[in-house]
Amino acid sequence: MEERQQFSVLFSIYHKEKPEFFDKALESVYNQTVKANEWVIVKDGPISEELQNVIDKYKNYDGVTIKEIQLEENKGLGIALSVGVPECSFELIARMDTDDIAVPERFELQLAEFEKNPDLDLCGGQIIEFETDENCPIAERIVPLSHEEIVKYQKKRSAFNHMTVMYKKSKVLAAGNYKHCPLMEDDMLWVDMILSGAQCVNIDKFLCKARTNRDMIARRGGIRYFKKYKNARKQIYKTGFISYGQYFKTNFIQFFVCIMPKWLRKFVFFNLIHKKSKNNE
Repeated sequence: MEERQQFSVLFSIYHKEKPEFFDKALESVYNQTVKANEWVIVKDGPISEELQNVIDKYKNYDGVTIKEIQLEENKGLGIALSVGVPECSFELIARMDTDDIAVPERFELQLAEFEKNPDLDLCGGQIIEFETDENCPIAERIVPLSHEEIVKYQKKRSAFNHMTVMYKKSKVLAAGNYKHCPLMEDDMLWVDMILSGAQCVNIDKFLCKARTNRDMIARRGGIRYFKKYKNARKQIYKTGFISYGQYFKTNFIQFFVCIMPKWLRKFVFFNLIHKKSKNNE
């Protein structure tokens, strides 16, 4: 029987995270049908005693190896993950957000894709979104599946759900690792990896239940937010991955999304950008 591939799970945590959400996220990783060989947790600045207690709780669980990395101050997601990737002990790394819930078969499904295709570098999947009750979904984010579809879609929007991805450490580092790119740390990495020749795929299954907030989405607007979006897209434009026309078009659309009333932005997000969920499991 062939031995399965070993892999790390990479988290980034900061002081504003809620301990109860973090606990649920770690619990979902612990309850996987295929266990990770290590959990790498980057503490992006000092964290609360309550959050540290959650980490310490899982240190006592059988089969759990946790590597903690402490940053002196909050640097942001991109920088925190760029520190975490080299600290992972294994070639395969699964990303996990600290407030989402992985379905039990997530790692098993992704490892099967890497075993099926040794040339695969980046593998994600679909997500179900919920607010308070994970069993009462409100939306779904469906991403393209094949490498060709992913490359085409990535020119407009993120072709991956970041909290679902598993990737090869060597390919991430060869592409330049995560960069400081507020709002689009993940998009920037996908672009860099594609440009460096990475082979990509998404699994057509729900791999994570992602926590969201309607009010937070409604607040995702205004000129300040648009400027951050524009700056991030400019970084992507400078890579040569998108044309000036594509850069201008996405900024044009985003500008109107940012200035529309909050109620309308909420409607657009949950009914047009993300699909209304039909999954009530």
